[in-house]
Amino acid sequence: MVATPARRGRGNNVAEVLFYERPVPLNRNDHKDLRLKPIPNMKFALQAHSVPLTGVEFGLAARDMPIVFAGNDISDAGPVALLGLRQNENLFVDANGQWAPNIYIPAFVRRYPFVLAEKPAGQEGDDFAVFLDEGYEGFNATEGDRLFNEDGSDSEMLARAVGFLGEFQQHVARTRWFMDQLRQHGLLETRNISMRRDSPDGQGGNIINLNGLFVVNEEKLRQLDEKTAQEFLREGILGWIYAHLISMNNLDRLGMRLGERENNEAGATTN
Repeated sequence: MVATPARRGRGNNVAEVLFYERPVPLNRNDHKDLRLKPIPNMKFALQAHSVPLTGVEFGLAARDMPIVFAGNDISDAGPVALLGLRQNENLFVDANGQWAPNIYIPAFVRRYPFVLAEKPAGQEGDDFAVFLDEGYEGFNATEGDRLFNEDGSDSEMLARAVGFLGEFQQHVARTRWFMDQLRQHGLLETRNISMRRDSPDGQGGNIINLNGLFVVNEEKLRQLDEKTAQEFLREGILGWIYAHLISMNNLDRLGMRLGERENNEAGATTN
């Protein structure tokens, strides 16, 4: 079995963004009466076995999930949080869409159903525009918080959401700079991870291969010259790197989550 983490590109092309079924630009006329009703589940993330992560999240995410770098090659690799070991399965979300308690939820997930995406080439105005997923079940015309006030201005809820998107995009930009530093100093290496999984009934098992991954080479990290090491320390890069390295211990914990789910699936089949 092969699980390939979500790829990260250099920009947010809304057509390639996870979760979003019908992404459309936010429009004051088309969406003037639209409301957002909170939905107490995250079923939209059920099939996300990995999501992009920004560097500022490494410290919190490292407690719960492996942080690796994924891409077609080192030149376009970016950090992702591994949420599962099988394709299209998030081990932190149950069948009811409930995220596991006391487990970090990446900002990439929390920004849904809104997203800040690059405008198509040639369109005037800012480089980015706010999109929303018209397929999200919480959007309607009668219940929840309005997106726009009667005078057409942004509601408080929408202002908070857009502010979060802007902050997230700033963190994305700094994370790209971080990745440039890793590449410039040759700190990334390819890592293919194989995990043997015994079947719940104890008969045989299978191998889970995680391909297309990159990790920081600790030996090359130790060989950094003093000037570069000091710069990494001053800019917070060292903290991000060590959070990534420590987080790799969560692979075993992720395997335990998979084992628990497989046992539950086997029990449901026999009942």
